[in-house]
Amino acid sequence: MSFSPSSPGRTATLPGGGRTIFGHPVGLFVLFFTEMWERFSYYGMRSLLVLYMVNYLFIKPDVGREVLGFNAIKGTLESIFGPLGTQPLSSQIYGLYTAFVYLTPFFGGLLADKILGQRKTVVLGAVLMAIGHFLMAVEGLFFVALMFLIFGNGAFKPNISTQVGSLYPAGDSRRDGAFTIFYMGINLGAFFSPLVCGTLGQKVGWHYGFGAAGVGMIIGLIIYLTGQKYLVEDNISKTKSAAGPKVKEPLTKDEWKRVWALIILCGLNIVFWGCYEQQGNTMQLWADQNTNWNIFGWTMPSTWFQSFNPIMIFAFAPLLNMIWAWQARRGKEPDSVQKMAIGCFLLGLSYIIMIIAAQGMTPEVRRNVMWLASTTFIITIGELFLSPIGLSLVTKVAPARIVSMMMGVWFLSSFFGNYLSGYLGTYWEKMAHTSFFLMLTMLGLTAGFAMLAFSKPIRRVVSRHE
Repeated sequence: MSFSPSSPGRTATLPGGGRTIFGHPVGLFVLFFTEMWERFSYYGMRSLLVLYMVNYLFIKPDVGREVLGFNAIKGTLESIFGPLGTQPLSSQIYGLYTAFVYLTPFFGGLLADKILGQRKTVVLGAVLMAIGHFLMAVEGLFFVALMFLIFGNGAFKPNISTQVGSLYPAGDSRRDGAFTIFYMGINLGAFFSPLVCGTLGQKVGWHYGFGAAGVGMIIGLIIYLTGQKYLVEDNISKTKSAAGPKVKEPLTKDEWKRVWALIILCGLNIVFWGCYEQQGNTMQLWADQNTNWNIFGWTMPSTWFQSFNPIMIFAFAPLLNMIWAWQARRGKEPDSVQKMAIGCFLLGLSYIIMIIAAQGMTPEVRRNVMWLASTTFIITIGELFLSPIGLSLVTKVAPARIVSMMMGVWFLSSFFGNYLSGYLGTYWEKMAHTSFFLMLTMLGLTAGFAMLAFSKPIRRVVSRHE
């Protein structure tokens, strides 16, 4: 499948008869709903994970005998960090799980670029993740289930994102908008998942919540398989079908510059994700232990907190797009690197609200839910300045023949960031909450300043390909 020559904004030849919805290829919406259900499964499981460990699995007296690998993993972590109570142990495991979820996409990208292609690798990932979610219903296979989820996500995540970019020719002005639409699909799934999986897990039974996540993954796989005709042929398939002998071409000097620019940006993202991912870790503990969820006599499940961020994405992503379009018409729109720096600053500033909320806290005190909502609002705006912009940037700047691998590098920054999230979470009970949130504030601001310091040389390389 090849695109016809296109200038920015010009419609390209598309699969599926060239049909469009709202000016975008039908394939975008196939990927939108596939990713929506995959994120439903991921965030549904994540909304329960720390609470499941802290409030149920790890407080069982026979956990070391019943859960395969528990003693080995706990012993390894304690040999590094010293004795770990239930909460810091759970935070460490949460951090390791969410970190490895973003390490394996690098290898999933290589698998797609070199062997299977994007489509087959996405299907493989979806099957592995569905197995992992259903295995969560078996307490003794808790860590085995996490391994299936880690490897499945590695195959799925980079290759679904690169297929969005492949729907548009170089220079097509719709690409950033497409990634914003795609990102809204991610957050639609993330919004509903705590409401469904979180409620089932907390109110009915943990395993019902995990099972619902598995059903969501199966639905996503069915949508993807039935929408194949609307997707672009894999890069590896196009290479194999091209005439002439296969020649392995080394990266050019310009391509290496683009690769290193992306690697530097990914490195600077690590601190952002370390602070951002507290939403599923210590911020979920705050929501469960320090927030008043009583609404007119009904106690709302605390996992509903994790629906705040995605519903705000839905509300404010279109508004930000309109603001950026307005700035672009006046020649004042920030470039991609500047937007990402702004995202880091906003993340750091958001935790100032939690510093104020934590003043004078005692175990008996529960704060109004608006403290969490206000913090999440600023975090969300920061995320919109960084995450979808970065996804789009990778597909525009990375050399085409290694685009899935470079998308894996983008997610690799989340590997280190999510582990950092778990490590920072071990200080939740060691520090006053005010000091903990101040630490997150300083880390976010430092990341923003570091990104600005590198912005000029990176922009010189990146801007030629945006």
